[in-house]
Amino acid sequence: MRRFMRFFFYHFYHSLAWTYDLVATTVSLGRWTTWGRAALPFLHGKRVLELGFGPGHLQVEMHRAGWQVFGVDESRQMIGQARRHLLRNALPVNLSRGLAQFLPFASATFDSVVATFPSEYITDPRTLSEIRRVLKAQGHLVIVPVAWLGGKSMIERGAQWLFRITGQGPEGVEERIIAFLAQHDFHAACSKVEIRHSTVLVVVAEKK
Repeated sequence: MRRFMRFFFYHFYHSLAWTYDLVATTVSLGRWTTWGRAALPFLHGKRVLELGFGPGHLQVEMHRAGWQVFGVDESRQMIGQARRHLLRNALPVNLSRGLAQFLPFASATFDSVVATFPSEYITDPRTLSEIRRVLKAQGHLVIVPVAWLGGKSMIERGAQWLFRITGQGPEGVEERIIAFLAQHDFHAACSKVEIRHSTVLVVVAEKK
């Protein structure tokens, strides 16, 4: 299953990127972009880097809220979508193509680094080392790793089953995340945000 999911998500972010919004909206029962916005109240300072920005929905929200926003994504297709999204809204385009393991920014550049529903790159020690490097002192790493659907309708129960079989169930996830980040010199805390019969997990971490 893990190998299949890795294969699926690679193509989902690349050759099938044009389906991203449709699929994400469908599996989340229309909550996907709202879930991503759960990160906003936890951002610190004015200068923010988003990792894996996808189609750029959170980029637009952060620009509109007054943050100075930058982004890094490995997918050329996603960069194209995000760029068009920003330009349609007459917003600055500060997007770079690259890997989170090798961020193209100077040290101590950002007040916050944010990633919503990141893939496996977020657990790479090189990624966490780079995040530490580009964060300013007292900077925040904000991650929305997962959300869980509630509700008792047939559709909602079906979506809950899909989340469980793809490894996104709620069992023990907070403890695992806090322990993992501690191993990489981050002090982390988890918050749960309730949104329309669903629960979004938000992780906020600071450098030790």
